[in-house]
Amino acid sequence: MYFAGRGEPDRRKSRNQQAGSRLYVLDGLRIIAALMVVSFHLLAYDGTGWTTSVKDHFPSTYLFSYYGWLGVQLFFLISGFVICMSCWGKGVGDFAVSRVTRLYPAYWFAVLATAFALWLSPGVRDVPTLSNLAVNLTMFQDAMDVDRVDSVYWSLWVELRFYLLFTLVAWKGLTYRRLVIFCLGWGVAGLFATKADNELINAVVMPEHCWYFIAGIALYLIYRFKPNALLWSIVAGCFLLGQHFLVAAHRANQYYAGYKAPLWPALILLAVIFAVMSAVAVGLTNSITWRWLPTAGTLTYPVYLLHEDIGWIFIRHTESRLHPYAIVAIAVVGLLIASWLVHRYVERPLGRWMRRKLKASFAEVRIHSQMNSYNITGKLSELESLSHPYDPRASASTTPQHKGPDA
Repeated sequence: MYFAGRGEPDRRKSRNQQAGSRLYVLDGLRIIAALMVVSFHLLAYDGTGWTTSVKDHFPSTYLFSYYGWLGVQLFFLISGFVICMSCWGKGVGDFAVSRVTRLYPAYWFAVLATAFALWLSPGVRDVPTLSNLAVNLTMFQDAMDVDRVDSVYWSLWVELRFYLLFTLVAWKGLTYRRLVIFCLGWGVAGLFATKADNELINAVVMPEHCWYFIAGIALYLIYRFKPNALLWSIVAGCFLLGQHFLVAAHRANQYYAGYKAPLWPALILLAVIFAVMSAVAVGLTNSITWRWLPTAGTLTYPVYLLHEDIGWIFIRHTESRLHPYAIVAIAVVGLLIASWLVHRYVERPLGRWMRRKLKASFAEVRIHSQMNSYNITGKLSELESLSHPYDPRASASTTPQHKGPDA
């Protein structure tokens, strides 16, 4: 197997890319993950939307919908896979631009839309103050210990920390070797962070979430190159360690949902998630090329951002007028339509504008850095020339001798 040299980014096309395949299935998995989370919040969560327990509204489906919270774990696995795919062969500046323009346009709209909805319909959740709203627009509310406008934003702080850590390996360019070292190093750090139980270390290393991102990276290496014992060992280790933290997540979600649920379906679903992503990695899903999947994938992020608080407000105003299943159906259809509009009229135009401006800004930084480097080099050359003492013999040896006509 070819390995890029030390310090050399690996820009070869993968065996699957060379075959011309496109991973449509990842778009499908993304929308499935988003709808899993939607089902948990709207069908299985005794939150502030329904005034009657979901067990009464959905006696045959609430328990099944409860396990939709594992959609977030699927998101994290996909994120580790896709971040490698989208950043391979690119510099850290391109990586930063791609992440900022991907995350912020729809997020800004969702924060403002959710805050406006909460101001119009107080009582469903606490109305955010203007100060908290301003902090939420930065996406750093969790770092500042500020209340989120919508509770689903917690996973964005996890993603942001993953991107910051990934910058360490993207700085010099992605290679097979660097990604393997990154995966192993992050995994070891996760183990020690669990033992240290230090708040700052946990915030950086994320021992409860890192296993899904690491597994996603290893699965991408399997996809790009070929399977081997090391990469499968990383994936298997991440599953075994991730299921341990899944138990704690299950307890927390039981508390939020307001009822008890068995653990074993969560563990089975996690195994299915890893199995499906493994099938993607070895190319078993390359034949899935349904044309509607990319469109469905574009709806994922707005759906995730908009569904919870706005969905609960809609439920609160319609619970006494419509059948519960009709309420959820209308909410989901409306959410999908709104998400397409956000993608079409907010994400795409604002993302293009931001991408153009940010790339121009980075280009200016590079130009001025090169100018400073040139000026410094020039000054050093002058100083070096002045530092050498005058030697008349050297001057004479380099002065051409003009011979007279009688010579």
